[in-house]
Amino acid sequence: MVRVLAAAGVVGSLLLSMPAAAVITSIEIERTEPLAGGAAFGAVGGYVRMIGVARGEVDPIDPANRGIANIDKAPRNARGMVEYRTDIVILRPADAAKGNGRILYEVNNRGRKMLFGTLMDAPAGNNNPDTRAELGNALPLRLGFTLVWSGWDADAPRANGGLAMTVPVAGEDGKPIAAMIRDELVSGTRGAPVDTFRLSYAAASTDAAQAQLTVRRHQAEARRAVPAGGWAFVDARTIRLLPEGTKPEPGSLYELRYRATGAKVLGLGFAATRDVVSWLRHDPAARAITGRAMTHALAIGISQSGRYLRDHIAQGFNRDERGRRVFDGVLAHIAGVGRVFLNQPFAQPARTNTQHEDHDYPENAFPFASAPLTDPITQTTGALLRNDGFDPLLIETNTSTEYWQKGASLLHTDPRGERDVMLPSGVRVYLVAGTQHGGRAGMTSDPGPAVHPRNPHNPMPALRALLVALDAWVVRGRLPPPSRVPTIAGGTLVPPAALGFPPLPGVVVARTANAVTPPGDWVDPQPAGEAYGVLVPQVDADGNELGGIRLPDIAAPLGTYTGWNFYKAPYPEGALADRDGSFIAFAATKAERDKRGDPRPAIAERYADHAAYEAAVRKVVTALVRDRLLLEEDAAAYVARAKAETRVAP
Repeated sequence: MVRVLAAAGVVGSLLLSMPAAAVITSIEIERTEPLAGGAAFGAVGGYVRMIGVARGEVDPIDPANRGIANIDKAPRNARGMVEYRTDIVILRPADAAKGNGRILYEVNNRGRKMLFGTLMDAPAGNNNPDTRAELGNALPLRLGFTLVWSGWDADAPRANGGLAMTVPVAGEDGKPIAAMIRDELVSGTRGAPVDTFRLSYAAASTDAAQAQLTVRRHQAEARRAVPAGGWAFVDARTIRLLPEGTKPEPGSLYELRYRATGAKVLGLGFAATRDVVSWLRHDPAARAITGRAMTHALAIGISQSGRYLRDHIAQGFNRDERGRRVFDGVLAHIAGVGRVFLNQPFAQPARTNTQHEDHDYPENAFPFASAPLTDPITQTTGALLRNDGFDPLLIETNTSTEYWQKGASLLHTDPRGERDVMLPSGVRVYLVAGTQHGGRAGMTSDPGPAVHPRNPHNPMPALRALLVALDAWVVRGRLPPPSRVPTIAGGTLVPPAALGFPPLPGVVVARTANAVTPPGDWVDPQPAGEAYGVLVPQVDADGNELGGIRLPDIAAPLGTYTGWNFYKAPYPEGALADRDGSFIAFAATKAERDKRGDPRPAIAERYADHAAYEAAVRKVVTALVRDRLLLEEDAAAYVARAKAETRVAP
């Protein structure tokens, strides 16, 4: 039996029979409400928001589940199944007949819904928008998608409407398993500075003598032991520095090696996504919630969520237990070549490997590209896609930062970075030139913790066009635009040391990228061995990237936009800033640039007047719309912005 309970007034209260083998055992919709006060979204009209819980179970001996780490150590119910519970949120047209009949599933990022503050250009940080303004351009709603979110990370915070799931703890002989692990602890670079450090798992003992804390300022430096009297456990999940009141050095890498307990069967997150989406898409009983049959399912993931989707595909979770495809199309944004540290004992899925932080955690494992290749380091052959009949159509988009921090060039080159590779027909890869990780509307060039002003360039107009292209590819078979990336053959993809960046006064230029190496022992990291051949986009005389999708900010520029930046004091100077790019504005006039010693032509030298600048922007957006890399509405917005631009003289 599967129980579907929903708030009265929209879908009613239902008790539906299901086959005994159903992997979703119940869906309980706890709240149903009009979205944004009943606001209409184009011809689709109003939407309703449904918030609830899905309960499911997996067969631990089914080949579809045997690869889940510690599944053999999970408690089983009376049917021999392993159970889980996951949060769900659904936005669907109030009149389901007006929707397009397709699921757009967003993989949440550390519990957060990212679509509103990114793809929709709405204010960032709002998990459950309540007004029309908080939904920005509302593109997926205007297109008629049924939007779905569910929890996959059992450790994600549920605060502020966050999504998580409940999974069992792995055990042996009636006790939770325990093991020595390593926690990297950093203050201030990925959030507010802290006074104490929260551990990923509970320590089996709070005796500091049974653990070891080290610190180093930069990733490549040797670890130095913090003396026994220099730190202490606050409780089993928290440590602090001593004497009391001592604050962690901003950006320094503290590491605690300790015996941890309470490992959850986190790999069930893959199964939960698979089963929730498959049930909504394939099961007739799901129509009580979706209002109609769903014909296709698309997925989108941003940053950690994009890495999750790459792993979902590679580990075989796009085929459900009954042999049905889950996602027909996937759009992974700013994932680079990464995956998630999820399906392992004592996994830590919030980790993200960059040059400075989390560098020694498992994320970047061959195969990287969708095309079959041989790894010269590990002597293995493989591809991200499984070629088993269940691969989705795949679009991967990245900003410039992923080439510097996430090995994105390896998506479309061989592992040594010596030649371009031909991608499978069901895959497209794009660079949005001159953008930074996490770029979105409304960003400023405030330097924050970085040396240079940060990059405010918004890549989302390209992403919106590519979502529309993916949908057309999945539903109608219309091919999306050809991949648009820098290439070795074209001279637009080069080793970092060969970057032809102009000599700009006061600008420190990146010459090394984050090294991608085969994953080693994350608990006891050893010196890195041979690295893969990571390359970066070559630049023009302005320092703007030559390859990829060149939106108006790059093709009709008012400054130089990069995917790299550096930390400044009190953070570790000289280290690549984790997510930040740089923006270096052009001088307004020739006299101003001569005074600065800036070799780049000034704005007044580039555009004779404001009309010339507007014409340059119109030319760029016309070509992008023609190539289906920009929507008409975004082209109009670029032209309107050009008209209002005050940095160009009349």
